[in-house]
Amino acid sequence: MKVTQTAIADVLVLEPKVFGDARGFFTESFNQQAFDAATGTRYEFVQDNHSRSCQGVLRGLHYQLPPHAQGKLVRVVQGAVWDVAVDIRPHSPTFGQWVAETLTAENHKQLWLPPGFAHGFVVLSDTADFLYKTTAYYAPECDRGIAWNDPDLAIAWPALPVDYLLSDKDQRQPRFVDADLAGV
Repeated sequence: MKVTQTAIADVLVLEPKVFGDARGFFTESFNQQAFDAATGTRYEFVQDNHSRSCQGVLRGLHYQLPPHAQGKLVRVVQGAVWDVAVDIRPHSPTFGQWVAETLTAENHKQLWLPPGFAHGFVVLSDTADFLYKTTAYYAPECDRGIAWNDPDLAIAWPALPVDYLLSDKDQRQPRFVDADLAGV
């Protein structure tokens, strides 16, 4: 597995080995021992999620408060997304900074976001199937978000040939300065 550190040290791009020929490909999409070695951590994943979205769908920026803060290992198995991680840890030297990575079915890249990061993505392709493993169960009482277009974060979302499509919930998220970060 190839590991690339992003501009935020704790967010990593993981690229599993892919073996391909004229018949197709094989890859080990997850291996606990390899993940632990690559990240220098030991997290237990408790939930797998799968979303399918059309081009322009923007989901995020989402996170959960402790004690249900979620680490996420995300990947795309069909299509392409532009994936964003925002450091929401108040005592971090990269607090309020973001990194992004293009994840596609073809590049097999995965993004690791430990607990303490808000997460979002926008679909670049006609459709995309997005998979993510989480280190904590979904807990609605701890579910929080930040406005995707917050001017203080200044995330450089890519231009698309279609308008962004957001849920009602994501259209109403607070600005970063007003976000509930209690206990993060």
